[in-house]
Amino acid sequence: MPAVVNWPEAIKPLLKKYKDTKHPLEYGNLYQLVVMVVLSAQDSDRHINQLAPELFKAYPGMQALSKATPETLQPFIGSVRNFGNKIKWLMEISQTVKKDANIPGTLEELTALPGIGRKSANVILRESGKPAEGVIVDLHVVRVAPRLGIASGSDPKKIEKQIMETLPKKEWDAGMAMSFLGREICRPQPKCEICLMNTVCAYYSHGKREM
Repeated sequence: MPAVVNWPEAIKPLLKKYKDTKHPLEYGNLYQLVVMVVLSAQDSDRHINQLAPELFKAYPGMQALSKATPETLQPFIGSVRNFGNKIKWLMEISQTVKKDANIPGTLEELTALPGIGRKSANVILRESGKPAEGVIVDLHVVRVAPRLGIASGSDPKKIEKQIMETLPKKEWDAGMAMSFLGREICRPQPKCEICLMNTVCAYYSHGKREM
């Protein structure tokens, strides 16, 4: 492996592989995406996909959701991790936004809403086709980025900052690409031999020592 990796060049195959891949949350519109992103924090996308259809039958849009109460929401999302706070956040978001058409389209506006941090906001911007304002750093990226050597540490905000400083803005979708890589190949027990990034990966070149 070269001593210094030219990451803007080295990341291109990964970006190309996952360029048009939709997020694993099975949403139908922007309203559903926002709700599902809030619900999926510290829970699995698969779990949220399973419960979403019934939830959205009952609450098809922000206006309907704004009339919900904890008692009416709990049957739909009571199995979600940290559901108590998430119910409060969804009620506050819907009462603030009021209509689907008013859902914000910038990182600053999205993160001003309860239950939406930088990672969630970056996912919403990506999936709604807005320009990237940051890099998606989920639990998969926290594992993958330090392994590759494009970032270090385990703090998502610091990892995001390092990636933003390393790559030009047009390549900031590398966060979601690394997330897909982490879901499919760079798992806790990685399949390094079939990984398209193994030629530049620090973890692979150092004999897969714990990093």
